[in-house]
Amino acid sequence: MGYDEEKVDEVVLALLYLTSFEDHGMTRAWRGQDWGALDRLFEKGFISDPRSKAKSVVLTDDGLEQSRVLFRKHFGLP
Repeated sequence: MGYDEEKVDEVVLALLYLTSFEDHGMTRAWRGQDWGALDRLFEKGFISDPRSKAKSVVLTDDGLEQSRVLFRKHFGLP
């Protein structure tokens, strides 16, 4: 099945905002999303390496801002 990876990455980043939480001055999010999308978001500099032993990833400053914007775009109230 073919699909638009950019759109998937947008929605995954938006969902990371939904599951984000503060931890010792960092914003983390649960990494229970598609591994391919998480790897691409890491390559784009939005999150820490998802292939660690941690059950969550750290959102970078850019990743946090983009995740907020994308969450509002896809799931926010009009």
